[in-house]
Amino acid sequence: MRILMFSWEYPPHVVGGLGQHVAELLPALGNLPGLELHLVTPRWGGGQPVERFGSITVHRVDPPVPESDFYTTAWQTNLRLEKYSQQLWAEAGPFDLIHVHDWLVAFVSSALKRSYKVPLLSTIHATERGRGRGYLGSDQARAINNVEWSLAYESWRIIACSEYMASEIMDYFKCSRDKIDIIPNGVNSAQFDLLDGQDLSHFRAMYALPNEQIVFHVGRIVYEKGIQVLVRATPLILGQHPTAKIVIAGKGPELEACRTLAWSLGVGEKVLLTGFISDEDRDRLFKIAGCAVFPSLYEPFGIVALQAMAAKCPVVVSEVGGLTEVVRHAETGITIYPDNPGSLAWGIVHTLQHPDWSAKRVANAYREARELYSWDRIARLTANVYGRIVAERARAKW
Repeated sequence: MRILMFSWEYPPHVVGGLGQHVAELLPALGNLPGLELHLVTPRWGGGQPVERFGSITVHRVDPPVPESDFYTTAWQTNLRLEKYSQQLWAEAGPFDLIHVHDWLVAFVSSALKRSYKVPLLSTIHATERGRGRGYLGSDQARAINNVEWSLAYESWRIIACSEYMASEIMDYFKCSRDKIDIIPNGVNSAQFDLLDGQDLSHFRAMYALPNEQIVFHVGRIVYEKGIQVLVRATPLILGQHPTAKIVIAGKGPELEACRTLAWSLGVGEKVLLTGFISDEDRDRLFKIAGCAVFPSLYEPFGIVALQAMAAKCPVVVSEVGGLTEVVRHAETGITIYPDNPGSLAWGIVHTLQHPDWSAKRVANAYREARELYSWDRIARLTANVYGRIVAERARAKW
């Protein structure tokens, strides 16, 4: 099978879980026999224009100068991707299937589908209405929602990362359940296993005092990730467990507001907002943390929670969205009420103060991360969807 894939994010340009997903999925797909894949992506963060590894070829296309309106930037970028892809189709095609990740590259994908009469598969990682907790509060949000609806309609099949995400797609875009395949995100536990037994004391000293226990969060600093809930929970945590140290890694529009909130609550010296950190430092922080915390208000899946599980770090997560399918309360982690600082503080303190119970949950979580969420398994499930679509297309009239 010959697959043409589109993604807005790919290393070195990775913003969130979507970029991480594509970066990990491609090498795993490349290990499968009989599969040739070309990825086309905007060249936002540099990188070689064309990069080949095995049966995978990555094409990075120089995007236009960004507009102040993000939707317009996405549209103009898709025009460049389409021009490049038409030439690629002539030189390296034809392709059996087009696979697109989210709305940002939906324009080019839908156009090529109609031009070449090739089926379109979409992986929908999140929705605009979901990020708005059911509401579309601006003209841009409504425009993005319309593109997402159109992408769902144009798709031969849709991949969702969780049953929660599937129900959202069905509700918001009026899709039939039998059009949707559930394939979760994956995790590579080997990168964390390499850190087992290493002396990380000097690294740890940069983040906390010897007697402090690190409560770690990593992700985009945006409202729906619930960072403000964690900051508001900090006085309650310290009241019961004074040696806790909150370390929040990542960047985003809510960063300064969270820093201001921490100082206004009198806990600024106990809340470290690091800004951007490398993947290597993220992995080390998982290994030295007393627990990893993800208090999201909206979360289709929660790949960072899965990373924490693979790193053998106890997890505390909000009982929302796909997180409830990854983390089972008292079995693989602790789940808490969303948008509730008191509940969050309880989950964190319970985890820190009962290390024996936490260790049992960690062992269960690590085993599931390896058995159910390996990228090799995710790639096989994805390739099975490819095969089904190509077979159906061969029998269908267009």
